Amino acid sequence: MNTESASPRYADLDAWGSSDVLHALWESQLAAVAAIGPALHAIAAAAEAAEAGLRQNGRLLYVGAGTSARIGVQDGVELPPTFDWPEERIGFAIAGGDGAILQAVEGAEDSAAEASAWIERAKIRPDDVVIGLSASGATPFTLAALESARARGAVTVGVANNPNTPILQHCSYPILVATGEEVVAGSTRMKAGTAQKVVLNLLSTLVMIRLGRVYRGRMISMRPTNKKLRSRGVAMVAQIAGCDEGAAARASAEAGGDIKLAILIAMGAGRSGAEELLDRHEGNLRAAIAAADLGARP
Repeated sequence: MNTESASPRYADLDAWGSSDVLHALWESQLAAVAAIGPALHAIAAAAEAAEAGLRQNGRLLYVGAGTSARIGVQDGVELPPTFDWPEERIGFAIAGGDGAILQAVEGAEDSAAEASAWIERAKIRPDDVVIGLSASGATPFTLAALESARARGAVTVGVANNPNTPILQHCSYPILVATGEEVVAGSTRMKAGTAQKVVLNLLSTLVMIRLGRVYRGRMISMRPTNKKLRSRGVAMVAQIAGCDEGAAARASAEAGGDIKLAILIAMGAGRSGAEELLDRHEGNLRAAIAAADLGARP
């Protein structure tokens, strides 16, 4: 596996000056991001398949061990506050259990039986989306989870950093990001981990955009749970509806902080009309505005 190989270039790394070490590490992070370019088509295909399932009330589930598990959790837990994605439609299969997020559980990644049991308990169904992350591409826990989920008809996405590995072969939508050798051999929390995080950033954000949770580049489904976010929400209403901040604040209050609803109210739809429009168009603000011929302002 390339991710486990030692590069001759870094044989004397520990004897280098701090500036040279940092420069090498920085270069490796840039290379990790650049390696994602060839995978963009695969990410798009996975996002389109995920969108179809999630529109049918499917769940988004992340599977991994060690660093990969933590990266999956980091992505998933951000979706409810950012895009108002329901917590009950997110899940995490973590080798070693939830405690492995804060403390390494050695050997847990080898338990294929634990992964299969998790998929069984979760009652995975065809509209669910299961994303398996593994730098090596061969982690038994992640592979078993993907195989079990695929057997149940779920959309399965595999993200790996080595080519021709089992995880890429046993999922419906393989995403290879070939990051190669690490500066510190085998330390896949570095290049491989960075690449996995960026892949998830792209994948989950694209899915949420396709599901209508972004409008005109703004987080219109964001949960305004503190003063800063409430101010941001009012500003979005004012900018999109083309009204002053006072009118935007009143519309936001009438909408109970729901930004999409507040925008339609501020544009003259009225609360009941705004609710009906969003219901009819599955929460898609662009479609609701077009249907009502309200005309979004710059």
